[in-house]
Amino acid sequence: MSAITDLQTFVRVVERGGFAAASKDLGITPSAVSKLITRLEDRLGVRLLHRTTRRVALTPEGETYHLRARDILTAIDDADAEVSRAGQRPRGRLRVNCVPAFALSQLLPLLPDFLARYPEVDLELAISDRMVDLLAENADVGIRTGSIDDPSLVARKIAEIRRGLFASPDYLARCGTPHTPDQLQDHDCIVVRLSPASHRWPFRDNGQVRVIDIGSRVLVDSGEAALRLAIAGGGITRLADLVVADAVREGRLQPILNESHVTEAVPLSAVYPQGRHRMPKVRAFLDFLVERFSHSPWRESRTKRL
Repeated sequence: MSAITDLQTFVRVVERGGFAAASKDLGITPSAVSKLITRLEDRLGVRLLHRTTRRVALTPEGETYHLRARDILTAIDDADAEVSRAGQRPRGRLRVNCVPAFALSQLLPLLPDFLARYPEVDLELAISDRMVDLLAENADVGIRTGSIDDPSLVARKIAEIRRGLFASPDYLARCGTPHTPDQLQDHDCIVVRLSPASHRWPFRDNGQVRVIDIGSRVLVDSGEAALRLAIAGGGITRLADLVVADAVREGRLQPILNESHVTEAVPLSAVYPQGRHRMPKVRAFLDFLVERFSHSPWRESRTKRL
C-alpha cells in the first residue's frame, strides 16, 4: 500500500464517520481499514483518531492532517483530470465577452485563424464595455483592461496597453499643435467617459506627475467613437495604442505631447471562472491569445513605421 492509499483511507474514514462505512466504499474489511490507520499513526508518531465503539473522532493533530490530506487528494484529482483532458480536441461552443477597443481593432482580424485551427469550436462573441458577470451569463472567457478585482475569476495577462494623445493632421493644421499640457485648454478635446477619472489626463512636470482636468468639447462612451471622431478632425483624444495603431501607421492620426504625457501602462487580461481553463476549448483560446498578442503586435507595427 502507498502513502496515497493511506491518505485516501484516512480521509474516507473521517468523511464516513467510521471504519465499517469506509470499508464498504473501499472494498476491504473493517479490520484492514483499522490496520491501515494504525500504520499511518505509527509512521507519523501521533494519534489521529479517537476510537469508540460507535464512532471515531479527530484529535487536534488529526484535524490538521485531515485538512492537508484532503487538499493533497484534490490536487491529485485535478492533475489527473488535466492530464487526461490534454489529449482531447477543443470542441463545442466557446462564449467570449470582449471590450470593444480590443475586439474591433485587434481580435476580429485574427479570429478566422483560430477557427481554422480548431474546426470543432463554435464561437459566440459578445462585444461590450459593460462589466459582464461571466458566471451569470455562462461565458467562458472575458477580455478586460485594468486590474481584476473579482475573486471568483482567474486572470491571465495577454499584453500591456499604453494610452497616448492623438489628433488628425487636419485638426492640427487648422487649430495648431499644442506643445505644453496647459495648451490643451485651448483645444477641442474628445473624452471617452468610461470612468469618473476619464477627463483627468496625467503629465510629467519636473519629475512629478501633474493631472490636468480636461474641459471636454465632446464626451463619448466608446473608444471606437472617439477614434472615428478624431480621425474626422473633431479634436484631440486620449486612447490606447492598440486602438489607434492602424490610424497612426496610415497617417490619419498623429501622436502629440509624447515627451510629457504619462502613458499609464494598463494590463490586458483574459479572465475566466475558476476551473474553466481545464476545458480544451478554453485552454486553446487562452493559448491563442497569448501567442498572438503577448508581444503587442500593434506597437511593433508603429515602431517599424517610425
